[in-house]
Amino acid sequence: MKEETRRDPDRILKQIRQEEQEQKRERGKLKIFFGYAAGVGKTYAMLKAAHETLAQGTDTVAGYIEPHTRPETMALLKGLEVIPVREIEYNGMKLRELDLDGVIKRHPQLVLVDELAHTNGVGCRHKKRYQDVEEILKAGIDVYTTVNVQHIESLNDIVASITGVIVRERIPDSVFDNADSVELADIEPEDLLKRLKAGKIYRETQAGKAMENFFIESNLVALREIALRRTADRVNHISEQQKEQEGKEGYYTDEHILICLSPSPSNQRVIRTASRMSRAFHGKFTAVFVKTEAADKISPEDEKRLVENVRLAEQLGAKITTIFGEDIPEQIAGYAKASGVSKIVIGRSMNRRVFSARHNFADRLSALAPNLDIYIIPDQQAAPDSAKKVIWKKEKVRVTTQDVLKTTGIFLAVTFLGLWFQSIGFSESNTITIYILGTLITALVTEYRFYSLIFSVCSVLVFNFLFIQPVFTFNAYGSGYPVTFAIMLLSALITGNLMTRVKQQARAASIQAYRTGILLETNRRLQNADDREAIIELSSRQMTRLLDRAIIFYEAEDGKLLEPRAFGDDAGTDLSKYLTHEEKAVAEWVQKNNKHAGATTDTLPGSNGLYLAVRSDENVHGVIGICLEKTKLETFEKELMISMLDEIGLALEKDQIAAKQKEAELKAQREEFRANLLRSISHDLRTPLTSISGNAGVLRQNSDHLSEEKKQELYTDIYDDAMWLINLVENLLSVTRIENGTMKIEKEPEIVEEVILEAMKHIDRRKSEHHVQIHMDDDMMMADMDARLMIQVIINLVDNAIKYTKEGSNIDISAVKKGRKVVIEVSDDGEGISDEAKAKLFDMFYTGNKIAADSRRSMGMGLALCRSIIQAHGGTISVRDNKPKGTVFSFELQAEEVIVHG
Repeated sequence: MKEETRRDPDRILKQIRQEEQEQKRERGKLKIFFGYAAGVGKTYAMLKAAHETLAQGTDTVAGYIEPHTRPETMALLKGLEVIPVREIEYNGMKLRELDLDGVIKRHPQLVLVDELAHTNGVGCRHKKRYQDVEEILKAGIDVYTTVNVQHIESLNDIVASITGVIVRERIPDSVFDNADSVELADIEPEDLLKRLKAGKIYRETQAGKAMENFFIESNLVALREIALRRTADRVNHISEQQKEQEGKEGYYTDEHILICLSPSPSNQRVIRTASRMSRAFHGKFTAVFVKTEAADKISPEDEKRLVENVRLAEQLGAKITTIFGEDIPEQIAGYAKASGVSKIVIGRSMNRRVFSARHNFADRLSALAPNLDIYIIPDQQAAPDSAKKVIWKKEKVRVTTQDVLKTTGIFLAVTFLGLWFQSIGFSESNTITIYILGTLITALVTEYRFYSLIFSVCSVLVFNFLFIQPVFTFNAYGSGYPVTFAIMLLSALITGNLMTRVKQQARAASIQAYRTGILLETNRRLQNADDREAIIELSSRQMTRLLDRAIIFYEAEDGKLLEPRAFGDDAGTDLSKYLTHEEKAVAEWVQKNNKHAGATTDTLPGSNGLYLAVRSDENVHGVIGICLEKTKLETFEKELMISMLDEIGLALEKDQIAAKQKEAELKAQREEFRANLLRSISHDLRTPLTSISGNAGVLRQNSDHLSEEKKQELYTDIYDDAMWLINLVENLLSVTRIENGTMKIEKEPEIVEEVILEAMKHIDRRKSEHHVQIHMDDDMMMADMDARLMIQVIINLVDNAIKYTKEGSNIDISAVKKGRKVVIEVSDDGEGISDEAKAKLFDMFYTGNKIAADSRRSMGMGLALCRSIIQAHGGTISVRDNKPKGTVFSFELQAEEVIVHG
């Protein structure tokens, strides 16, 4: 596309960003005013309905109204806001087009867009106006539009057979079927002809031509009937969708319609017929392309027609499939049997067999698949010259020195071998076999069948010249020799041709196997990918391998595209032109609209790359850009590409779901933690607070009447309760920091004995009621730790032992160095802990059934906090039975060497 026709990338980016900032709205609703011919009153009915919505308070504007020469219709534009059209210069003319960006920026509740099937001018974002309408609907704006029956894709050939006019501007059936409402603008054909004669539809000269061609009463009657039926079909289609949503099985769904794609001009009619049949039978619709050797050598015109046929089949809802083989009827029959096809639709073959007119394509297909219904669509349209030439198209031969030397060498080898056979008395039949073998070998090692053909002809001539009497002449005495020569030549040609076909089929099979292998490998590796980053890296590399092209991957996050990641190919493609603002704007459009765009599409076709959404259902996880610098994608390479994109989309969705589940689980755990914490605090803080306030009140009111001993007892109780609260608050703060991930471990080499002694200063005052001893393996033993947190661990362990052992029990604190570890243990000789309790001892808020010695209920946070702190230090904590009774808590830290400075 010329540079001046390409859109300004900055403008695209600006528009996309403005739309992203708008409030998210639901998809708009589409209403189609449907008619069977021009002049039936579609635009008039649309404008009249627009005035009714305007009177009801709906923000209604006219986006584009065709400038008719109909005063009554154009008068209805008065009172409506009209968005200025966009004018485009093209070949010296000014084209008036819908201003898509202007409509979206204005963002009314309802916009009128006339002529839905219109083809936009060069330079518009989309090729077709119905694509503009799709984008408007996606922006949350309702649309009123108009269309005639001849513009429905599947009805195009029927209308053409009635009127003799092939309509070029068409819309997919899905646009019509998926409209929220359709209003039929209908008048009698006689009344329409009166309007035409009165000049209310076209000017006088146009009206005269129309009445001679399109506007014939029989044509209008037929078109009206088709429009009525199509409207009824749409109602039936909506009813079927509702049944499917409700899970009802009230209709037949087992039919499977199959057609074969080809470059034939009649193929479009076959596709439309099959589409109508699949709709009528509520069945599947598959379009198969049999890729033969000749498929790679068709003319550019035929290749273009084939691409158009593929797009038409996709538009009409067909599943596109490619199979490889030279025998087309056999391949179609085999696929039909394997896929459960019930009906095959084919076009009437234009070619004639040389040897037998009876065994044509349809006859062979019927013989190979006798249980299938085969429908033959007659074609009155003559095949163009290019289509006729395909049958007799000559193979383009590229003469290479390597192939010439191979052929010459093989020929000389078999000739010398034949002379040797003759010298030892072998018969001529053995020599013939040698030359046939040479033909096979030549076909196997050379690229084109041309070489095996030349080899066959030369073999006959040399055999006659060297081995048949009289030798060294091309004469032959025996009457049977001409037949021998003919059979020899025919045998050599057939075997050479068969070998060439086998080689080509093997090559096609290897390519297919390679691509299938990549798809299977991608599926397997995606399932084992660890995270989103690994999925993107793997999928991009695999896509590069599959297409042999460079790939640009845009990851989507929170509805926006992140910076692109480029994955180059072996050819070293220059990726700079694919990383521009303009290319990113196309990718952002794809992400926003969940549709393909870029080169080889009808949306922003001036781009350098082809951009496709990586999606699952309606969620877009990213956009892949395919660099099309070397060659265009093969017609059916897209099928494999879509399959891989589906796998990538599912993998990214799975990763996203897993992340959301993990986040939900974490959130639930936090909510559970908060609930337990609040429940514990509300219950357990009441007792010490009540005790403190009660004891303080007694001291305040009755201080003069209390003995000194009683006062000291109350003071001690207040102190104990206050210290319990202080320890609790310390644990709460630590637990909160762990829960929020804000607890920082600042490890330094510390002397273990000093840390233990510091912890002992903050132990419960009742430690004097127990025998607490410290045993050190080495007074200068050092470990890597956060001293503040480790003091808290030791305090919790010793306090725990004091609480749950009787007065006078022994509590030992020991530290031993074992290799590179320092093992610290807190043991007691209490009643011990059951095995069941040990398994849950370090869980948050677990208190078990054991009652503390001071009858104060524990919150069950101390040991859980100890485990978190030790694990944060890279160590482990455990509990075991003490011998002969009691419990031992043990944890280990990383040992540090004492550095002595001399």
